[in-house]
Amino acid sequence: MTATQPDTAVTVGLQRPGGRTRGRLLTLPAIVMLLLWSVLPLIVTLWFSLRRYNLMNPGRTGFDGLGNYRYLLTDPGLGIAIWNTVLLLGSVLVITIGLGTLIAILLDQDFYGRGIARVLMLAPFFVMPTVSALLWKNMMMHPDNGFLAFLMRLVGLKPIDWFASAPLTSIIIIVSWEWLPFAVLTLLTAIQSLDAERKEAARMDGAGPIAMFRYIIWPHLGRAVAATTMIETIFILGIFAEIYVTSSGGPGFASTNLSFLIYRYVLMEYDIGGAAVAGLLAIVLANVLAFFLLRSFARNLDT
Repeated sequence: MTATQPDTAVTVGLQRPGGRTRGRLLTLPAIVMLLLWSVLPLIVTLWFSLRRYNLMNPGRTGFDGLGNYRYLLTDPGLGIAIWNTVLLLGSVLVITIGLGTLIAILLDQDFYGRGIARVLMLAPFFVMPTVSALLWKNMMMHPDNGFLAFLMRLVGLKPIDWFASAPLTSIIIIVSWEWLPFAVLTLLTAIQSLDAERKEAARMDGAGPIAMFRYIIWPHLGRAVAATTMIETIFILGIFAEIYVTSSGGPGFASTNLSFLIYRYVLMEYDIGGAAVAGLLAIVLANVLAFFLLRSFARNLDT
């Protein structure tokens, strides 16, 4: 009997009616665990969203129907939080992919100290978000002792309080600094996978740097850009630590995103029902974005 005969026997056995049943029974534990892991929390969240449940008033409970939904939709902070979430996501994607493409092209060139430059470029990605936020708040953007305040005084400008006058812009800068190395890494890897003969042929045909980027490099980066966009979107939608450490969502709702709005409901207002509704809204928003991103990513894989 050859080494492949047992596998063939197993395949034939599973193709029989009784074998199919046994095959389904073997996959049943994995299906049950998947349902418990993903569907059960969603059902519990949906259940809390329909109930009157505030930890500050534990005696006032019961079925509330769509009361939590009406409260959330009339909350003026909801529109601001959604807009801040979309603006934060879009700004960080534009900065990291645009600047990351430029830096990746520069790091692909031959120059003295290129290895050290690559290591220094990737270093911020390994800094924890909380530590990164503390560094930017106390060492870079502090209105009195920060490095940016020092630079502004050198040129005769008055330092500004970043987290009071431009809180969302400050968060965008911090998050972009954190995710720029990831974009550089993926885009640089894609550039290095480009066939050197194609670039050499384009140079021999007289293509300049702009034409080389437009017709050779950028089309080759399509899949890498799509993958980078999808992965960054997944994590940036849940940004919380940077906001909590620096601006605490303020002033007012100026730097509050959906993640921080849920935190406000749960741990500042103790409104479990309202937080559940906000969580469901965040799930819907994430899935809508994921649908379009996956379609774009699949389209790039087909090309």
